Amino acid sequence: MNYALKKVAVIGGGAAGFFCAIRLKELAPATEVTIFEQQHKVLAKVAISGGGRCNCTNSFAAIRDLTQAYPRGATLLKRLFKQFSPQDAYTWFEDHGVPLVVQPDECVFPKAQDSQAIIDCFMQQARRHKINIVYGRRIDDPISLLNDFTDVAVTVGGMQHSQLQLPTPLSTPVPSLFTFNIHDDALHQLMGIVTETTITSIPGTKLKADGPLLITHWGMSGPSILKLSSYAARYLAEQNYQAPLSVNWTGETNAEKVRETLVEIMENQSDKRLIDNIHPYDLNARLWQYLLHKIQLDGKRIGDIGKKALNRIVETLTNDQYRIASRCHYKDEFVTCGGVPLDTINKHTLESLTTPHLYFAGEVLDIDGITGGFNFQAAWTTADAVARAITK
Repeated sequence: MNYALKKVAVIGGGAAGFFCAIRLKELAPATEVTIFEQQHKVLAKVAISGGGRCNCTNSFAAIRDLTQAYPRGATLLKRLFKQFSPQDAYTWFEDHGVPLVVQPDECVFPKAQDSQAIIDCFMQQARRHKINIVYGRRIDDPISLLNDFTDVAVTVGGMQHSQLQLPTPLSTPVPSLFTFNIHDDALHQLMGIVTETTITSIPGTKLKADGPLLITHWGMSGPSILKLSSYAARYLAEQNYQAPLSVNWTGETNAEKVRETLVEIMENQSDKRLIDNIHPYDLNARLWQYLLHKIQLDGKRIGDIGKKALNRIVETLTNDQYRIASRCHYKDEFVTCGGVPLDTINKHTLESLTTPHLYFAGEVLDIDGITGGFNFQAAWTTADAVARAITK
């Protein structure tokens, strides 16, 4: 089909929708593109992401296997990254007037440290390419748009409350990336304390994550918890968000090494010194006191710590037990596990296998990543794939 005859409807004015629309115009300038957004403003999630700074991608330098970053969709993204990779996204933003910076944790942000830089870029490109934006228009039946448009790209984001009528059933949407409510008043008193190196896991499963952990006034948050919530999204939904939680406060997987470290520390101290004062693994003093109090060893002298007491300390440091009471939202950011099943779309073009000219990009797909810019990268990559397929 001649590009001049292409009329494309993009349903959803979020990150994937705008990127798809802009890439459509860059690849085939004569294409007529219209974005339909049910709200009266666009790019709302971009505005609040990363605490208002927009963690727009990741260097992926710390990712050995994509399943580390994408509990769902890793295989598809590995294929699509060959045509639009994280480095391609980095280059695209810099070429379009948004200088970026890579943080020590490999997260990538606008150099301005303001999500408005991304929003301004998208709006400027939309004006430059004369992309039509229709506000306040909800589309429940994307297929019906094929009567007026040659192609339709569905980029509506999370599917928690969507009424979309699609040709195939959705993979049941459940929340991902959330913090844990833990009923422990003594723990809540430690709010604001961060432990940089932890391993969190759900006993009885193989689900685990690592990274910094933040104690909050409701329970636990931070990258380690958010990653675990992503890996365990379906399991926790099935458990009604009530499950055991294990915290390794040392980040050391070998309990015997933890024991050796503790013994070495205590051997270099006076037997009369209180165990409360040694602070192994650079643990916050108040957290260390809390852990000792849990096992009734606070106030004990080092000389009084025998083998059994040492075992209890090692067990608490490496396998501290809690109970998840419920989930909490991660601020206003919300990621969904679930959506359009990947076996119902063409793996190269992201076109519906049952409805020609109907495409999907972004979070509407059953693809989601951990915190750190991975979800935005999936949006850029899948949006680019749809744009390439439509304009071929």
